[in-house]
Amino acid sequence: MSETTLRGKVAVIGIGISPVGKVPGRSALWLAADASKKALADAGLEKSVVDGVLSCHAFASPFHRFSVALSEYFGIQPTFSNTLQVSGATAATMFNIGAAAIQGGLAKVILLTAGDSLMTGLTPEMALRSMTESRDQQYEMPYGIPVANTFAMTAHRHMREFGTTAEQLAEVAVVSRWHASRTPGAQQTAPITIDDVLNSGWVTTPYHKLDCSLISDGGAAFILTSAEHAKELGIVNPIYILGGGECYTHEHIFLMPSLTSTGAVMSSRNAYAMAGYGPKDMHIAGIYDCFTGTVIMMLEDLGFCPKGEGGPFVADGHMTYGGQIPSNTHGGLLSFAHPGMPGSLFHFYEVIAQLRGQCGDRQVAGAQLGLVHSLGAGYATNATTVLGTENVL
Repeated sequence: MSETTLRGKVAVIGIGISPVGKVPGRSALWLAADASKKALADAGLEKSVVDGVLSCHAFASPFHRFSVALSEYFGIQPTFSNTLQVSGATAATMFNIGAAAIQGGLAKVILLTAGDSLMTGLTPEMALRSMTESRDQQYEMPYGIPVANTFAMTAHRHMREFGTTAEQLAEVAVVSRWHASRTPGAQQTAPITIDDVLNSGWVTTPYHKLDCSLISDGGAAFILTSAEHAKELGIVNPIYILGGGECYTHEHIFLMPSLTSTGAVMSSRNAYAMAGYGPKDMHIAGIYDCFTGTVIMMLEDLGFCPKGEGGPFVADGHMTYGGQIPSNTHGGLLSFAHPGMPGSLFHFYEVIAQLRGQCGDRQVAGAQLGLVHSLGAGYATNATTVLGTENVL
């Protein structure tokens, strides 16, 4: 074990979440600040102790330096700050970088926060522009390859190579909706069936409307500090960052090394190695679920089942209670909420709440180890974080 490992040296001591779904009249800054106030209250701290802020861009906000604008809005002046951008992978990257910054002495108490108002804060023209500007204007967009199509390509290839079925994809959406029905405040809670998914209309084959994540408003926030400082503060339920890993394989989908194997293989391998645990040790997972097929591929690449067996794995009930790895127990991006880049922070919120034993009727019994995986840009960016209840130092 390297002496420079982050294993167990940083703790999450506060969590907060804003209202999600349709939150009219509230800006991205308000949503992030609301979650931040709740995270600080959860930690029992005043905002004056925050000396580091990490955030990400918001589509419905004009601020390029969102972390700086948030600090101004929130009334703090941190000495460490950054606005990160690696698409959907940004959430796990924030935790990895935040832990490294604390361990490196750049900050003592870091606020990780993000918010966006995709549902009420964007006009159709703004939404279209944000979608088109996210892909290369020379080599991809002229050929009709926005982000959704890149993920659709990988799903087509997975179905062709491994026999994954539309019904197996739909099962991911059905399970996620059932999880959301048990989660207070979730955006979509009405039960759905496989037939409902298959009859919900095409978005981009093989994805139907209910195979796709939601459009939402919302924000989340977390307070990080060293394990030693958490002990000094008398925090009774810290959750420790045990391992982190990242991998960036390509920018353009036509240069993706494999359409059915992603950088999650490497990012999770590194996170597991740092944590000293493997996939079979995890009790709970938060897996980025922009589309149903994404979950199936990630279950494979994160080591929860062999390559090509993700479809049967889901169909056999292994991503829900009683299965091998209960995943997205809040409903995920498919049913809880998806306000863009902050979306995967909700996975962190749920996994941390599960590890704290605070999830009531949806609690995974005995959960002590959890994994969150964030990804984006047609699998170009991948970041993994392993979390646990025990200080392993």
